[in-house]
Amino acid sequence: MIELLAPAGDLSRMKTAFMYGADACYIGGIEFGLRKAATNFTRDDLKEAVEFANKNNKKIYVTLNIIPHEGDFDGMVDYIKFLDEIGVHAVIVSDPGVFSLVKENSNLQIHISTQGSVTNSNTINFWHKMGASRVVLARELSLEEIATIRKNIAPEMELEAFCHGAMCMSYSGRCLMSSYMTGRDPNKGDCAHPCRYKYYLMEEKRPGEYFPIEETEGGTYIMNSKDMKTISFVEKLIEAGITSLKIEGRVKSAYYIATVVRAYRRAIDSYLKDPENYKFDESLDKEVISSSHRPFTSGFYFGNPMEDGQYNNNQVAIPKSTFKGEVHEAKDGRIYFTLKNGLNEGETVSVMGPEGDVIVEVKDLRNDENKHVERANVPQTVYSFLYDKDASEGFYIRQVEE
Repeated sequence: MIELLAPAGDLSRMKTAFMYGADACYIGGIEFGLRKAATNFTRDDLKEAVEFANKNNKKIYVTLNIIPHEGDFDGMVDYIKFLDEIGVHAVIVSDPGVFSLVKENSNLQIHISTQGSVTNSNTINFWHKMGASRVVLARELSLEEIATIRKNIAPEMELEAFCHGAMCMSYSGRCLMSSYMTGRDPNKGDCAHPCRYKYYLMEEKRPGEYFPIEETEGGTYIMNSKDMKTISFVEKLIEAGITSLKIEGRVKSAYYIATVVRAYRRAIDSYLKDPENYKFDESLDKEVISSSHRPFTSGFYFGNPMEDGQYNNNQVAIPKSTFKGEVHEAKDGRIYFTLKNGLNEGETVSVMGPEGDVIVEVKDLRNDENKHVERANVPQTVYSFLYDKDASEGFYIRQVEE
């Protein structure tokens, strides 16, 4: 089985990921994870997440992948025992000290985090002997290297690799810049992303005089990486020996997760159905591009991307499709949704669900007081329009691209 692994910053996004085709989700508790910007899961949330996953034949992996200092272990053993008690399917670990605590205090499966910078079969075999069941490979590996690694490790050892999402300019994400520049430690989940900043040159005897460094008209962003996208060659990742394809983005929206997960699910299933005659569906590439993103790169899978992996702009993301609203339900011939971006009477939109999209013209647009309006323009307000198909919570309304 090839696993599609999705991020989830909270319970709602976790359920969305499963609804749109993820086999497993990686999530973080309030403690010991690497995404403080995510909402994250309380202990009650974690318990509910595991119960929901089990009912739906899915899996939950919890991050324990901080790079801890001496004072960061307080409460960790208790937390590990709690995760074991509720039946978490695995924990993601980068530090050998944390690894040993998990082994000594639980029966949890252990996945070695990408923060572990694993780039070769010798290291993987070491972790296998220590009791790890999976390694999340460093992003800096090529497909050729991964195929060689697969041949030199135990068949039961699982390999996980990133297939989509943000890239880090530091090796395997082990960055110190944020800590140095802002006091926010990226190795404890609080990265300020200084690699995305715009930089100038200043001569030491001329403080306050900033000289532009111009790679393009927009200036220079010497550490700003493009995002990874592999959907057009997902079969090559599988053929190289990857058993779990991982989407980055625990702070991403539910709509982003739905869009990207659904596209990769379809690509993977299409390949597995008939590997010999597999042909990539170009519409899936358009689908992932429709969500907000930076320009894309194939990462290191075909070698070092060099300048092709760099994004010389300060624009955070490129929206290709306008997200209009989150659906609540469809009943009595109408669809009800919470507005995110403006919507006009007569506009053609797509109602997006796990199995596909329904194209519909917006007719008889009404506000939360059931009054007809020509334009929905109050965000976070419930509106409705005529709709005679099925839809439910977890569906989305978006504009139709020309």
